[in-house]
Amino acid sequence: MNYIYLLINLAVIFFPLVLSFDKKVHFFGKWKFVLPAILLTGIVFLIWDLLFVKLNVWSFNPDYITGFKLAGLPIEEILFFLTVPYACIFIYECLNAYFPANTLQKYSLALSNLFLGLCIAILFFGYSRWYTLINFGFLFLVLMYVEYVNVEFRFMYKFYRAYLVSLIPFYVVNGFLTAIPVVIYSDKEILGMRVGTIPFEDHFYLMSLLLMNVFLYEWFKGRAVK
Repeated sequence: MNYIYLLINLAVIFFPLVLSFDKKVHFFGKWKFVLPAILLTGIVFLIWDLLFVKLNVWSFNPDYITGFKLAGLPIEEILFFLTVPYACIFIYECLNAYFPANTLQKYSLALSNLFLGLCIAILFFGYSRWYTLINFGFLFLVLMYVEYVNVEFRFMYKFYRAYLVSLIPFYVVNGFLTAIPVVIYSDKEILGMRVGTIPFEDHFYLMSLLLMNVFLYEWFKGRAVK
């Protein structure tokens, strides 16, 4: 039972890793951009994770982790920031390769503005809760930067499509993590709205995690072209 979180991590990355050698996507050839994006994003989110453990925003059920820790975090939680971003960037690249036509292009700015407005509204009502405050505050800053400061390359229309598709495995993985539960949330630090057992905030945690990874991935690719 104490290998559950580790097995979930392995399941998340198994198919994306095996299929990375698909000739059309040629994902393994992009590892030199994927890995630094995951590393830099992982540092930010691991600091965030450590802070949340200290603030008792969430904790890890000892019955479902191996007990090996690094810097106070279960090794499985550290692996999470490798396996999930890898799988999500893989989804992003597969969609771009197999479905290059994307009708979201003309709606992406409107979607970003909608999410920016949602961030402001939720921060207004939920600023007293740590997870809500940091989660939506961080998403607001990243979205603002990507849409209104970054002018070198535009990718949000591709990002939103990948995010929507990533929600499918998200519900499976986070459903297990929160239903068993492997990760235990403090009700005092979340809004209290859930989709099944998944806190509402987790949907936007995924968005922040994926957005930062994809932005850095595209940035590293752009640097290589230049």
